[in-house]
Amino acid sequence: MIPDTAVQPEITLRWRRVLWEKSPYPDNFIPPDSFLSALRRNPNFTPYSYCPLLFLCCAITQHLATVFVFLAIFVRLKERLLDARVLLWISVTCSVLGYGVWEILHSSNPSRMPPNRSKAFKSSLLVLLALMGLAPVLRTLTAATSSDSIWALSACLFLLNTLLADYSCMRSGSFTQERLTSVLSMNAAMSSSVVLASRLPDDLSVFSLVLFAVQLFALFPLLRHRLWAISTLLQALVTLSITAVSLVLVTPLSTPIATIMAGLYIAVSFIAPGVLVWAQKYKKHVISMFSPGWPPFTSILLQRNQRSVGCRHSKTELDLTIEGVVNAPMGIRSSLPSTNG
Repeated sequence: MIPDTAVQPEITLRWRRVLWEKSPYPDNFIPPDSFLSALRRNPNFTPYSYCPLLFLCCAITQHLATVFVFLAIFVRLKERLLDARVLLWISVTCSVLGYGVWEILHSSNPSRMPPNRSKAFKSSLLVLLALMGLAPVLRTLTAATSSDSIWALSACLFLLNTLLADYSCMRSGSFTQERLTSVLSMNAAMSSSVVLASRLPDDLSVFSLVLFAVQLFALFPLLRHRLWAISTLLQALVTLSITAVSLVLVTPLSTPIATIMAGLYIAVSFIAPGVLVWAQKYKKHVISMFSPGWPPFTSILLQRNQRSVGCRHSKTELDLTIEGVVNAPMGIRSSLPSTNG
């Protein structure tokens, strides 16, 4: 029952949104004009702009273009439209140029540790020797499997690679740790590359294609992350270059597929950011001081630890209170003071 309006202002000043204190008001009492005035719509929301989203989509477009480049190279090797020795020399040239760019980017950041060039050379030589030795084995890896199963498995693996790829950008002077999803993405791409390489006619083609896959799906993403530290304009130029190369390689093989690729590039690079900017006006996240909240356990424990540095103490009243709140039922937790209020 709501008290008389004559004493309403006086009691309202003493009203608190707690249930563990005695109050003349019922538990579901709300002061007049306090609920609507406390509502906040999208309190911590920062709207996106079209141009930054446009540059952030370059990483997705680059990854799609690398997948199409690899598939075009595979088809050309399988149909004997491309000599494996030419692809091998292209791979070696791209490796040398990529390593030179990596060294330039590394030297421009003095805060990083100096690279171990001898270790990198030994690792590269070990990979080359391993691929050369495994090329005959990889060529006959799927000899007993039908081609339809190979194409379906390869498509699924490349789809998994695209979904799990790391499209984040690395700023200058920052250090990033390899994510599990990016490792799974690289493994999926390499597995698909090995499966496709097993359908090639000779060992040199298998070796060249797998080496090219290592550069595209293992080394190029690392270089792409470093390029973000230079400028977004450089990322746009790299994106245009890779997409142009993929279209040039695919168009002689199939014009309809090249048209679909161009439409996919336009949708990912230009249409998708616009749709995201347009959909922001429909975002509605409303909170208020009456929303269920959690006590600030982190700040309470941090202050307690700072006061007790160097001292041994047993369980205090604060410890028992925190344990009781954590182990309390959900209905009791919702009645505790909210951090939003």
